[in-house]
This record gives sequence, structure tokens and C-alpha cells, in this order.
Amino acid sequence: MAAELAVESKRGRMARAGLSVYAVLIYVFLFAPIVLLVLFSFNANRYGTFPITGWTLEWYRAAIHDYQVHDAVSTTLRIALQVTLISTVVGTAAAFPLARARLPFRDGFRILFVLPIMIPGLLIGVSLLVLFTQTFHHGLSTETAVVGQCVYTTPFVILVVTARLQGFDRRLERAASDLGANTFNRLRLVVLPLLLPAIVAGALFAFTLSLDEFIITYFLIGGHNTLPIYIYTQVKFGITPEVNAVAALLLTASLTVLGVAFAFPHVVRGIRRGLGRSAS
Repeated sequence: MAAELAVESKRGRMARAGLSVYAVLIYVFLFAPIVLLVLFSFNANRYGTFPITGWTLEWYRAAIHDYQVHDAVSTTLRIALQVTLISTVVGTAAAFPLARARLPFRDGFRILFVLPIMIPGLLIGVSLLVLFTQTFHHGLSTETAVVGQCVYTTPFVILVVTARLQGFDRRLERAASDLGANTFNRLRLVVLPLLLPAIVAGALFAFTLSLDEFIITYFLIGGHNTLPIYIYTQVKFGITPEVNAVAALLLTASLTVLGVAFAFPHVVRGIRRGLGRSAS
């Protein structure tokens, strides 16, 4: 009996070790290319590959002083801010009927609203391209790119805000009504403050997705360039350290925004706890 338990214990240790090695290999496969990209952005080798001949910030300085990068960054930020504003307003407004209204086939409406997440970006880009150019005879510009990105990013805002609304305690609104608050004041003083973490998180998700969006934007932006499109056009002529530096900066911006999105609810809760202690 003891021998059998020892064999099983040994097999269990071997299985756990094998699974651990497998998990490490998966993480290496996922993140090694990103680590190499950042590493090569500091490499003094002008070909942007091995061997590493030294460490330098020259490629970051070159990227910062490149007017094409400036134009791509300004266009990217302008589009991202517009997409964030539109997606947040539309997504928050759409979340209320999805979470509260007694709609027939409400689950069907939910699927319809989040369908752009499941549709390949290629199909969204091509369909909107046909709509703008063949149906409306409208020229492609940053505005058409904003519309296309909003189609993709708004469902993420809807999902985040709807999840928060479904866990919302409606008794707080009833208490506000008993105290004399009308519909507008209940929305302004009770509902929106409690929804604020979800709204901000959805807005930051929309901003991050807009920063990184390539396929839909590529079909709809016309002669303008965003940062992902600029990187793509440069890579076609060969990967250089400057391209690695620009990609590393884009990666840093995306991670920063996502970090703020995840940290914001905890910061808000901490502020509320502090205010509650000071009031008591």
C-alpha cells in the first residue's frame, strides 16, 4: 500500500512538473516576441536584429523627431479621442434598455448589440467601405475611420456598463425618490456616480482598442496614417530599430491605458472609504 502511494505521489509530482514546464513554454511563446521587440529598440545595431552591439536611445530620438511619426500620432490620438467620446455616450445609453427595459427577445437584442465583437474586422471594414463609397458616395477620411472604429468599440462599453447596471441596487433609486428626487436628479446624483467606474473603464477600453486598431482603419481612413498603419508601411520595407522603438512606444501607451482602466475602480473605492471614515 505504501509502495503504491509512493508511486502515485511520484507520478503526481512528474505530472505537475510537466504541466509547469508546459505553462512556462506557453508564456515564453506569447511574450518572447514582445520582449525581443523592446530589446531590439535599444540595440545599437542599425538592422534591428541580433547581434546586440550596444545600448542606445538613438532610435527613440529618431522616432520622436520624425515628422511622419508626429503626423501618425496626432491622427491616432484625434481619432481615439473621438471614438472614446462617441462609444462611451452611445454604449452607456444603450446599456440602460438592455439591462432594465422589459424588451421582447432581450437576449436577442444583446447578441445583436455585441455582434461586431464576433464579426471579423475584415468584414466590418469591407462592408463599411462599400457603404461609404458605393452607397453614400462619401470620400474616405478620418471621420469614416471614426465611424468604423465606433462600430467595433461601442459593444465593449455596452458590456462593461451593462454588467455594472445588472448588479445595481435599485433600492437606492427608490430611496432617492422617497426623498423627493426626480428622474433627472436620481440619474445625476445616484445612478451616474455609482456607474462612473464602469463608464471610465469602458472609455479606457475604447481608447486602447482605437489606438491599436488596424484592419478597419486601413480600409476607411483614405490617405491618412495612424500609428499602426505607419508601422505596417515601414515594416514592408524592412524592420528597423526605429520601427521597433515606435512599436515599443505604442505598446507602452496601450499598457498604461489598460493599467489605468483596471486600477480606476480600486482607486474610486479607496477614495470612497476614505471619505466615509472622515465623515464618520
